Amino acid sequence: MTARRISLVSLVLGAMVLATAWLHASMRAPAELDLSRTRLGARGVYRATITPEPDTIRVGRMHAWTLHLETPDGRPADAATITVTGGMPQHGHGLPTKPRVTRALGSGDHRVEGMKFNMRGWWTVTFAIDAAAGADSVTFNLDL
Repeated sequence: MTARRISLVSLVLGAMVLATAWLHASMRAPAELDLSRTRLGARGVYRATITPEPDTIRVGRMHAWTLHLETPDGRPADAATITVTGGMPQHGHGLPTKPRVTRALGSGDHRVEGMKFNMRGWWTVTFAIDAAAGADSVTFNLDL
């Protein structure tokens, strides 16, 4: 191999190492994120709790969640229109699936199906809620 070719190979390999390091660092969640599974809505109308099934969220696997909704004083929110969105804020893309609430289970619980995360890193999942107490949204952070 010539010196020029060795330099070119070294440059390409170095760029690959830097790109890999950047990608790995960009998938880490910021240290100050609130990763709690119970959150108050942006307007304070609802308190929401997510319970993934199974409890450990596995990357690349389809799974379901139970979303529990209640007012801040503890009254369950059963009759609600709920939409689900989300994505990776650091990567600028949404969820790889279109999760949706498939049914109300009673006592403020709602079945969410179609949850899937296709890579490790920081994800957000937002529930937009419209029910008797008013409209609100709740965003959860996940560090997978």
